[in-house]
Amino acid sequence: MPSYVTDTPAAPAPEALSHFSKKLAYETDCWDVHHALSQGDADFVLFDVRSVEAYAEGHVPGATHMPHGKLIASKLAAWPQDMTFVVYCAGPHCNGADKAAVRLAKLGRPVKIMIGGAIGWLDEGFRHANGMEPGSVLELEGA
Repeated sequence: MPSYVTDTPAAPAPEALSHFSKKLAYETDCWDVHHALSQGDADFVLFDVRSVEAYAEGHVPGATHMPHGKLIASKLAAWPQDMTFVVYCAGPHCNGADKAAVRLAKLGRPVKIMIGGAIGWLDEGFRHANGMEPGSVLELEGA
């Protein structure tokens, strides 16, 4: 009698390869983002798309606060059209990053979601920064 794991057979290897390769085109993880930021190799812009209160309470160091509802073309004009954006929200229980990714994709911008979000960042043992970072949406608006 098969376990619940194997009750539904695994996909054939070519299908699994296709599926997981495609998935990596849409997602990155906290470790890869941390590594790029800590090595000075960030070839992407990291957006925290949560509320200003959640961002100020604790966010990934270097992340720009850009709530998903404020993602409009004029706010992105400072970055080249081919710049990759990485977005995150609270964690797997939150769909703010998905909403942000949809908005960015509709604007023709390359985008990935940082799976795990702010909670995943802490789960990996990384620290949050507090307060507002230079370049936050509020700063960009002059608030």
